Amino acid sequence: MIGWVVAIGGPPGSGKSTAARRVADELGLELRSAGEAFRAEAARRGLDLEAFGRYAEAHPEIDRGLDRAMQALARPGRLLDGRIQGALCRRNGIPVRSIVVTAEEGERIRRVAQRDRCPLATAAREVRAREASERTRYLAIYGIDLDREPADLTVDSTHLPPDDVARAIADFVRPPARRGPA
Repeated sequence: MIGWVVAIGGPPGSGKSTAARRVADELGLELRSAGEAFRAEAARRGLDLEAFGRYAEAHPEIDRGLDRAMQALARPGRLLDGRIQGALCRRNGIPVRSIVVTAEEGERIRRVAQRDRCPLATAAREVRAREASERTRYLAIYGIDLDREPADLTVDSTHLPPDDVARAIADFVRPPARRGPA
């Protein structure tokens, strides 16, 4: 069993959620996703992600509530998929391996356009708006600057297939093999 929380974050389109699913499967971790919770709340309110992000900027209780719920789930054997969950675990004294998956902006935009089946220009606008909204909200609410927050491991997925990204993360967070007597 892994004796810490694994938190995977990163910007939109970086591959963090794909990596999180694969790492959770490989290591037998229970996966919880802040992004899925945020999307579900947006849908419940009849808003798209961009509109709900703007709403959350004016209503910090949205992020506080979501993050409080995610942090309540933070325990060894769980993987939290969320942009700031690693930073919040650290601030809350929770043992964590904080991983950031990143990629060049053009690649992230291409991935979002492909995933959402939308034009590149639309994906570019949405990715940039989401990043700006998150940056503004997390700095205002928690004092977390996503550009300066340290990670235990950063994986650039720009030119890596998803299996390689997941393997790098799994290898990093997997406990060292226990060695028996010689």
